[in-house]
Amino acid sequence: MAGRFLVGRLPSVDVIRLLGIRDTPLSVDEVLAAVGDHAAGGTTLFVGTVREQDHGKPVTGLSYSAHPSAEAELRQVAEKIAADFPVTALAAVHRVGDLALGDAAVIVAVAAPHRDEAFKAARRLIDDLKAHVPIWKHQAFADGETEWVGAGE
Repeated sequence: MAGRFLVGRLPSVDVIRLLGIRDTPLSVDEVLAAVGDHAAGGTTLFVGTVREQDHGKPVTGLSYSAHPSAEAELRQVAEKIAADFPVTALAAVHRVGDLALGDAAVIVAVAAPHRDEAFKAARRLIDDLKAHVPIWKHQAFADGETEWVGAGE
């Protein structure tokens, strides 16, 4: 069974509550609800959004593409976080397809008994997701240039 369980938790309760690669808008409320846990004293949420500039250049649009193995890779990342940190719940969802400025591209949340654990685990979750899950961003700039950014960059 995936995940790490705290002493006193039922072993049937999985720490990994929500994972996904989606072509529909992401919901902060859904992710927060997924990690809600009475054993948690703190929850850390990170929302990555489409910004209007990158490298100092205006962005006119972008899209994300994912390799078919992306969900399996995301699960491996989540399992590692659940094994390495004393968390009560975690969730991670990433968007694919065309996104507009301000859209949520990725949301991760981690609940833990204490805030320090939640912050550290959430930071590692987003960093490892970006480094290891095969998702690529294709962004277009106002000057007509385009750029691909891939996993690990």
